[in-house]
Amino acid sequence: MDTMKVTINLEESTISIYNNGRGIPIEIHEREKIYVPELIFGHLLSSSNYDDDENKLTGGRNGYGAKLANIYSHEFTVETADKNTQQKYKQTWTDNMSKCGKPKITKSLKNEEFTRITFKPDLKRFGMTRIDEDTASLLCKRVYDMAGITKDVKVYLNDERLKIKNFKQYVEMYINSAQAEAAENSGGAAQPKPMIIHEQAGPRWEIAFAVSDGAFQQVSFANSIATTKGGTHVSYIADQIAKNLVAAISKKNKAATVKPAQIKNHMWIFINALIVNPTFDSQTKETLTLPSSKFGSKPVLSEDFMKKGNPCLFFGECLKGSPRL
Repeated sequence: MDTMKVTINLEESTISIYNNGRGIPIEIHEREKIYVPELIFGHLLSSSNYDDDENKLTGGRNGYGAKLANIYSHEFTVETADKNTQQKYKQTWTDNMSKCGKPKITKSLKNEEFTRITFKPDLKRFGMTRIDEDTASLLCKRVYDMAGITKDVKVYLNDERLKIKNFKQYVEMYINSAQAEAAENSGGAAQPKPMIIHEQAGPRWEIAFAVSDGAFQQVSFANSIATTKGGTHVSYIADQIAKNLVAAISKKNKAATVKPAQIKNHMWIFINALIVNPTFDSQTKETLTLPSSKFGSKPVLSEDFMKKGNPCLFFGECLKGSPRL
């Protein structure tokens, strides 16, 4: 897959997600005797992700996500192209998945592969009459998230390609936004841009670090899932950075009594991680709960990363209660 497209039509209250990855097999399921796309999107408990002995780098487990989107929609349509059969498949459900339309199967182009989901949410069930501004902003943010954390994938929002091409650029958007907000709050006075330290810590971890405004902040992902409340992966990295900075501060000033908690109050951490068989606090997956011993990989920040995090350069006298560094 190298292309992802998301279209949010506020006037019609419809959302469409497309990718050109491997299409869904267009064939009758041997046991269930229905087409595989219908089984995946229109029948509960039809996931194949239940083997606890298998190491997986996916996020979902029970296959609820797409089915719940179907259940909570007035209309839900799946389209896919299977290059093996050289066929295209289209099927629509209506009335909260209670009515299943007949699949339409046509000939596809040679080697054509894609999947597109288009749905019209049943907004009344969410106490809404339209997709409001806050919801639209959240949906758009998730598209920007995908642009920042998926490598070598062109991401489009409403037919416009997003300019974010990697995780570091994604982090810079946050830092630039914070800098602009600080300038606005200071009456327009120019604000220094915080330094960003970025590192690819092995094939499964990408980490960035900057100084926060005095409270711990984090933006993190586990297997492309936005862990908005953080979790064990964030603690693992924060503890590693804090430990190294405390050691560096003590080396420069043996009288300093800086504790890791003081350091963490000035951290802004960004993490994009792939975790083996992740577990979360709830279906919304806001917090990763898997013990670090089971991550499947152990990111160790390089000496160069830590040197760039020189405590004098970053913190100066912001660690209140500690001697001047």
